Amino acid sequence: MQKNQYELCRRAGAALVLGAAALAFTACTTTFPDSQATPQQQRSQINDGADATLERLYQEVPGSRDYVQRAKGVLVFPEAVSGGFILGVEHGKGVLRVGGQNAGYYSTSSGSFGLQAGAQSRAIVILFMTDEALSQFRNSSGWTAGVDATVAVANVGANGMVDTSTMQEPVVVFALTNAGLMAGVSVEGAKIERLDL
Repeated sequence: MQKNQYELCRRAGAALVLGAAALAFTACTTTFPDSQATPQQQRSQINDGADATLERLYQEVPGSRDYVQRAKGVLVFPEAVSGGFILGVEHGKGVLRVGGQNAGYYSTSSGSFGLQAGAQSRAIVILFMTDEALSQFRNSSGWTAGVDATVAVANVGANGMVDTSTMQEPVVVFALTNAGLMAGVSVEGAKIERLDL
């Protein structure tokens, strides 16, 4: 009996060590690709990525351009990379646009627990649909989705258009992968902080 318990503990410990190693390796190789770039280069990379992300959103989700134009602020993370084995971490850099103008750069990070392997990437577009929601975000020292504000994930209805009931919420999120709009995704717990770029 003791031998079986010892074996279980040994395997669990080995899995945790492998998970930590995978997480460290992933963080070093995929989540900070532009760490050597100057602030100006980083801003340029983020801006170009945000433009491409919005264009892809407009092409893949009919009606999304109208909602982006109506939003009081649009926060675009062109690439939020996640990776790990048991503990997953997601990190990305993005830009807030207000009235079509860049209004600051931000980082997002979140963690999850569960069996996962390899690195995955998604683009995240957060729409602040009201002045109050935007103001609360901009005045925070660190904003957390689901804690500082309820966040609705945009869905596409059977007609291929954005579900209008979702778009009535003060904060709405679109998440895109290479395959298109992600359904059933959660951004709860994602921490967003301003970057000094």
